[in-house]
Amino acid sequence: MDRDVTWGLAGCGDIAEKRVVKAIQESARGNLAGCTRRDPQRLAEFQSRHSIAKGYADFREMLGDPELAAVYLATPVWLHSSQTIEAAENGKHVLCEKPMAMNPQECRRMIDACRGNGVTLGVAYYRRFYPVVLKMKELLGQGAIGRPILARSTLVEHARLDEGEHPGWRFVRNQGGGGLLMDMASHRLDVLAMLFGPPESVSAFTDTRVCPIDVEDTGSLLIRFAGGIHAMVFASHCVEAPRDDFEILGTEGCLRSAPLNGDRLELTGAGGKTFSVPKAENVHQPLIEDFNGAILEDRPPAVPGEEGVKASLLLEAAYRSARSGRVVRLDRFTGCGAG
Repeated sequence: MDRDVTWGLAGCGDIAEKRVVKAIQESARGNLAGCTRRDPQRLAEFQSRHSIAKGYADFREMLGDPELAAVYLATPVWLHSSQTIEAAENGKHVLCEKPMAMNPQECRRMIDACRGNGVTLGVAYYRRFYPVVLKMKELLGQGAIGRPILARSTLVEHARLDEGEHPGWRFVRNQGGGGLLMDMASHRLDVLAMLFGPPESVSAFTDTRVCPIDVEDTGSLLIRFAGGIHAMVFASHCVEAPRDDFEILGTEGCLRSAPLNGDRLELTGAGGKTFSVPKAENVHQPLIEDFNGAILEDRPPAVPGEEGVKASLLLEAAYRSARSGRVVRLDRFTGCGAG
């Protein structure tokens, strides 16, 4: 097909400002025709700043525009499920920010609504497009480190909130669904699910150590994947020194990317080597290009809803484990079993 995908954008905040608008506008087969924001003045300013032709007073008004084929949801997590379902019922394809929804039950309703209305659903786990992650997957498939034994992810991004300061929605339980694990560690959980498939069990601790918020600012997970592969995930807002390390230890070598957002992958062991695999300048660009292609070529996107729900299942199991103090077993990504 030689036509473009015409997009509408819901949510004109930080991620849209930094990446999403530019990614759609610069995509080979897409164009951004409209956006919606509750504040009329800020909506007009956003439109002017990014040369977006149409502004809508509310989300439903945008869904009623017959010229739009797809919507990008860059809204708070608590809105993802209802907005996806509304968009699907109005015949719009949906690309939704991560995490996919507040819980796996909402994710499944999103999947069912899009499938039932014949529209495409994708989730913005853009790290699946990182060349360093794709190279890891390739090397694991080639047996470059032998049998994988342990994957380890350490994520430290300092956040300072003063007493009495109003936290953003990402730090409010009924708007973001959780804390650091939902917001940022979800990307790492998605990469683990991509690389190692179904998890069998999850054990986790969550704490609020420093930040004056009602969700976790620190969390640790131990995951056992099918085949006996272990994964350790640590994330915290409490430590000053930033870290974003990801490594996989195998019987014959190790893969390490530090930071995961970088462009270097180290292979140690026999035949050790360092790979230079730069990512896209705008990390949302491959995501948007893939979703445009999915719509125009009538194929699934690289991260469909059925994949996006996997991180949400791991998160639900982690929070359940942290509350109960017990290991939570999962049933092949169809839901959480008993602890």
